[in-house]
Amino acid sequence: MSSKEESIKNVPNHVALIMDGNGRWAKSKAKSRYFGHQAGTNNIRNIIEIYASLGVKYLTLFAFSTENWNRPNKEVSWLLDIMTKTISKELNELNASGVKIQHIGRLDRLTPKLKKAIEHSIELTKNNSGIIVSVAFDYGSRYEILNAVKMIVKDNISPDSISEELFNNYLYTKDIPYPDLIIRTAGEIRISNFLLWQSAYAEFYYTDVLWPDFSKDDVVKSIKSYSDRVRRFGKL
Repeated sequence: MSSKEESIKNVPNHVALIMDGNGRWAKSKAKSRYFGHQAGTNNIRNIIEIYASLGVKYLTLFAFSTENWNRPNKEVSWLLDIMTKTISKELNELNASGVKIQHIGRLDRLTPKLKKAIEHSIELTKNNSGIIVSVAFDYGSRYEILNAVKMIVKDNISPDSISEELFNNYLYTKDIPYPDLIIRTAGEIRISNFLLWQSAYAEFYYTDVLWPDFSKDDVVKSIKSYSDRVRRFGKL
């Protein structure tokens, strides 16, 4: 264990990652955006293993937003195809490592092959006891919140019975704790419709590092930054 790792006093229970910068990484190397997305996807298993080794129990990865459908059709097809192939390529090793995979977001708009691959990954790893990795694919927090409201209305729940706890049980993330730390790569300083309800008291960490280059050193820096903060949750 490095001195940086030894200096970490408090490891977050749940880390959420906005994985940004694949396109800019590819452009810097005079490669296609497809090449960048592939490189970014190739980094995921490595990062999962690093967080697990440091004691993080939950990891949420923002892989494809509801707004990403507005990208050119060719790029959307690339992203769906890369995700499908990545699940096939990495699933057995992730399962052998004890990783439990979950999905947050919509499944109804995905290709049949990708939907089937996601459902298979969830079923195969459902009894694993290692780090829980939630992949946010076709995820948008505004849609998630509106959908929760619609389901509450559909269930004829009286207004006086609606609490934060009840509302949370209608969200995609009902089975996982709120994120302690949200990280965004590639220098952008915004949340982009990600975990709006859940991030009310999360700590934020932004880095200029592009996602395909995000490494163990960057993971340790982010957790060290979190560890050095005092979380008061509105208290003194």
